[in-house]
Parts: sequence; C-alpha cells; structure tokens
Amino acid sequence: MRLPFNAIEISRKFELAIGLSIILFVFKIISPISSSPFTIFINESLVIAVAYFWFLYISEYLQSKIDSILSIILNAGILTSLIFSLNAILSYLIDNSFTANSSYDFFQILLTISISYVFLGAIIYIFTVFRELFLLRQKKDPQAFFNIMLLFFLLAYFSNITFKLNSDLDYIFNAFYVVSIILISLNSLRVAWIAFLPKKQKVYLLIISIILSILFGFNFSFTLENNIIQQIVINFSPGLQLLINLITLYGAIYFGVIFFTTLFHLPTAEAFDRKANEVSSLIDLSKLITQVFDKKELADTVTKMLTKVCNSDSAWLVIKNDNGIEIASVNEIGYLEAEKITEILLNETSKENNSLITFNRKSLKLNIKSELKTVLFSAVAIAPLKVHEEISGYLFTARKTHYSFDEDEKKSVEAFADYAAVALENAKLLKESIEKERLEKELDVAREIQFKILPSKTPECTHLKIASLFVPAFEVGGDYYDFFNLGEQKLGFVVADVSGKGISAAFIMAEVKGIFESLAKIIDSPRELLIKVNEILKNSLDKKSFVTAIYGIVDGKNSKVILSRCGHTPILYSHDNLIERLTPAGIGLGLDYSGSFTNTIKEMEINLKNNDILVFYSDGITESKNHNMEDFGYDRLEKLIQSNKEKDVDSIANSIMQELTLFSKDSSQHDDITLVIFKWSFNNNLAGVK
Repeated sequence: MRLPFNAIEISRKFELAIGLSIILFVFKIISPISSSPFTIFINESLVIAVAYFWFLYISEYLQSKIDSILSIILNAGILTSLIFSLNAILSYLIDNSFTANSSYDFFQILLTISISYVFLGAIIYIFTVFRELFLLRQKKDPQAFFNIMLLFFLLAYFSNITFKLNSDLDYIFNAFYVVSIILISLNSLRVAWIAFLPKKQKVYLLIISIILSILFGFNFSFTLENNIIQQIVINFSPGLQLLINLITLYGAIYFGVIFFTTLFHLPTAEAFDRKANEVSSLIDLSKLITQVFDKKELADTVTKMLTKVCNSDSAWLVIKNDNGIEIASVNEIGYLEAEKITEILLNETSKENNSLITFNRKSLKLNIKSELKTVLFSAVAIAPLKVHEEISGYLFTARKTHYSFDEDEKKSVEAFADYAAVALENAKLLKESIEKERLEKELDVAREIQFKILPSKTPECTHLKIASLFVPAFEVGGDYYDFFNLGEQKLGFVVADVSGKGISAAFIMAEVKGIFESLAKIIDSPRELLIKVNEILKNSLDKKSFVTAIYGIVDGKNSKVILSRCGHTPILYSHDNLIERLTPAGIGLGLDYSGSFTNTIKEMEINLKNNDILVFYSDGITESKNHNMEDFGYDRLEKLIQSNKEKDVDSIANSIMQELTLFSKDSSQHDDITLVIFKWSFNNNLAGVK
C-alpha cells in the first residue's frame, strides 16, 4: 500500500514542498487569523499538504542515511530539544498580550509564521524518522499498519476543524484521537532493528532513549497547557497543534519502548556481536577466495579473523606437504612456538582425524633454542583443512583465559577451516593453472622453433632415396635433423637430440643447427666437424645440458658414407640379409671439453651397394612403452626393417610408425620421435664397413 505521490522524483517532491510552503506563507500574510469555515478549511488543507510533501521528501532523503541509525535518532533528538527550548524560552519572553489582540502587526505576523514553520518542520522530520525506524529490519512489509495510523491522524486532523466550529461534534474528534493513540501504542512495538545493533550502539541507544523519552514527554505536556506557544500554533493552524500533540506522544511512548527493549537485549548483545562478526568475517573471507590468490596473504587473513571472531589469544595455520608440515601463518604467536606446539598436539591425536579436536587446560613444555619454556593454554582447538575428503592442513586457535571454547566458537573454527581449505586450494590450482599456461606458451614457441629449423622436404641425391619422419611430443623435446648440399654429389646430414625439453631445448637446437650449417661447408671430416662443434658449444651449454648427434657425409660419386657419432643411438645398417648396429665411439657434445672428447670420437666409413639401408633415429622410438611399460626396443625395430627392406623408404618409414603407434597406444608419448632412412640403389663392388 503506497502513499499518494510517492512515486514522483525526489526533486519534484522538493519543488512541490517549497511551492506549497510559499503559498501557505502568502496566505498567512493575507489572512493571519482564519475565522470563516471556508478560510479555515483552506488554511488546514494547505498546512497538511505542506506537511505531507515535506514528509515524502524527507522520507526519500532518510532512506539513503538509514545505515547510520544512531545519527538519525540524534538528529530527531536535537529537533526535540529545539521544540522544548522554544517552548521554554518563548513562554518566558512573550506575554499573553501577544495573542490577545484580534489583529497583528506585520512583525507579529512574521514572528508567528516563523515559529509555526519551525515547529512544523521539526515535527515532520521527527515523524519521518519514526516511519523509517518502523519499517527498518522488518521481515514482512508493515507499511499498511503505518499508513492506517497516518489515515487516523488525518481523520483526527480534519475532525478537529469541525470540533473548533461546533463543539457538539467533539465525540467524532475524540473517537479518531483515541484510535490514533491506540495505533501509536501498537506501532511503537515494532523495534526489530534494535536486535541488529552492536553492543556499543545499544548502550548509547539506552542512554539516548531515556533522554528523548523524557523530552518528548515534556513536549507532550506543553501541548496540553494553554501557554503562549500553543496559542501561536493554534492561531496558525489548530491541526498543526494536534499533530504536535500526537507526534510528541508517539515519541514519548516509542522511546520508552526502545529503552526497555534495548535493556532486555543487552545481556545477549555480546553474543550477537560475535555472531555478526563471524558472519561478516566469513563473507569477507569468501570474497578473498575470488579476489586474492596469494597463499601467504590468505593464510594471514584467516588467522587474524579467527583470533578476532573466537576471541582467542593466538592462531596459526599449518599446511601439509611432502616434507611433513609447514607453518603457513601465525597470529600473536612465534613461528617456533607454533611449530613445537603443533608437533606435540598432532602426536597426541590421530593425524587422520577429520573432525574438530579441542584440548582444555593444556600445559605444554617447549624446548626452543635449548631453552625450556612452559606454555599454559586453557583451551586449544584444532580443525582439519579438508579438500576432497583429504586433509591438507590444520587450523589452530588457542586461548589462555579461564574459559574453553563453546559450541558456537567451535563451529566458527570449523567454518574458517573449511573456507581456508577452499581458498588455499583455489590459490594452489590457480598457481598451477598459470604455470601450465606459461608452459603451454613456452611449448608453442618451442614447437614453432622446432618446425622452422627442421627441413621442409628431403633432398634429391643420385642413387640415394631418403625418407624422414618427425613426431613431436606434447612437451617438446630436442630432436633435430638436417641435410646439407656440399656439392660434387656429396650430401651432409645430421641427426641430433638435445637433452631436456621445452623452450630451453628448442633454443639449444636452433643454436646447434646454426653451428652445423656453418661448419658443414668448410670441414670435410665428420670427426673434425664434431670436435669443432663441441668446442663452440663450450660457451653456451650449461653443465646440465648436452647433445647426442650423428653427423655424416654421403659421397654419391664414390658410393660411400663417412660418419661419426657422439653418444647417439646406434645406426642400423641393413645389407646382405642381415642387420647391424653400428656404434662408432664417441661421447655426447658438451659432456667434456678436454682431450677425452677428441681422443674418444672415431670416424666410420661404409661402402654402399644396391639396396643397402641406413636407419638413423632418436630414442623416442626405442624407448616408447606399451601398457606393460615394456620398451619398443632395438629388436622390434630391426625386425621391422628387415621384414620391409624390399619396400621403398617411405613405405619402410610408415610401417615402422604404424607398428610403433599400435605398440604404444595405451601410453602417452613422452619424447620426440625422429626417423631418417637412407636406401642406396647403385651397386658398388667395395661394399662393407671400414
């Protein structure tokens, strides 16, 4: 049930209130004393219209200030004091002859209007405050009850006119007046908002309500007297005098009810404050879950809030990790003390306990830096941090005072532990997600580098057919192969594998490519070239990195291959219905920069004949695993080569990859797969290995 004109804009309400106030002012200047029924009706209608629109405007204004309840009540109290002071001072300064004259001079008219406007403004503001307090914190909308009271105020207001004109009709006025008082008494009982005030504000309200109840009582008594102020107000508007009477009575009753209600709420105020503080802290903590992802900041916030909510002396948070437990945060206790107490208490309880544990009157002897220290706690509570039914840590809170934790406080500790577990898990997952995203970006860069440095197609070479395949792993490895046209029917080739994975391996791979491209055109010996590569890498490889490689030169004119190997997988050489594993001596690039590398590495020469096959590959093939965690191995690879040796090189490569895929279908690929196959198609009588 909405009030008339309540839907219009606040600025429009203000304009109407000002406009009607001006009209009333002009009317009172022209007709200071209304004697005829018509002028009385016009006068009272203007007064009630001014009061109503100021009531609507002030009501809109107060709705934005309602969170500051005590300040609104204090403002109403100041206006009540103003009414009391005006009554007292003006009654002393102005004698009865002021209103005895039937006609006023202009100064008297202005003074009368000014005094009446002050009373009108004050009483409307006070009444609006009562309405906002009446509606505050109500579960159901009680506006209908207040509006009914307002209706009877209006009926009493206008029936007062008939009473002034004809005293025989006083029973009508009395009936509406009595009903108004009954409704005031009933509506004064709606003070649900008091329960939601903090204890400190309730104490202030208790004092304020005593003072205001007395002030309103005095102001009400003034309205019953025939003093000079009442005569001024009645001459201005008999209805205004009635409104002052009803609203001051409302204030006296209302603040009396507030006093006793607040008094009854005081014993439970502390418990209510604690509960409200707990709810507020949990809301703040829930916001932190979505806004803060720093584990240290989250842990510090939890321990500080818990100490405050549970009124404990100290709190600390423990996180489980692979090394045992870690103190993530402490509040009002040292790290060493917290660590020692945690060890003692957890050893006395089951570490798999999923519920809150409390200790009462607990005396602990701590050995900190060879100093024996005794700590006495009246109560200690331990709540596990549970994530997916697994304990990820513990939340401790301790109290040195004489009383233990009650059930509400225990529930608070458990609630904080649950929130802390979720918040810390979210922070952990976010950190992992960010790390994963970073790695994925690195992998994208590494893949791009890898594909750019690998040859886009295999070269054409007289009497030599070449097939090459490369399958990258999810986390990019360091596989690399390339071909170099050396002229005079010579083809250089390299197959290498950089240790490590990801972006670092890709950068090393790019550097290795540049070195091989530069040296291949100026050094004819594979052995000497690899020695030079090792010297160059000395300045760029760290101690943990190395490169395995095979570098060779195919001499098409003389039907031979000259190659050297640096710790790479064996070369498979198929010829004359047999297959050999060729392992020329040599250690990986970057493993040694002294004479050992030079002394170890050897060069091998292979004279080729028709249908000879050379297979170069990375360990991604031989170390691929099946569901039983068995390696694909060299034997399977050799059998595949021999069973497909009559086919062309592309068919051989496809057969190997098909078999490898079937073998490792139940396992993920952890390393790059590189496969390079040479097949010679020209007969050479000097075939064999040197």
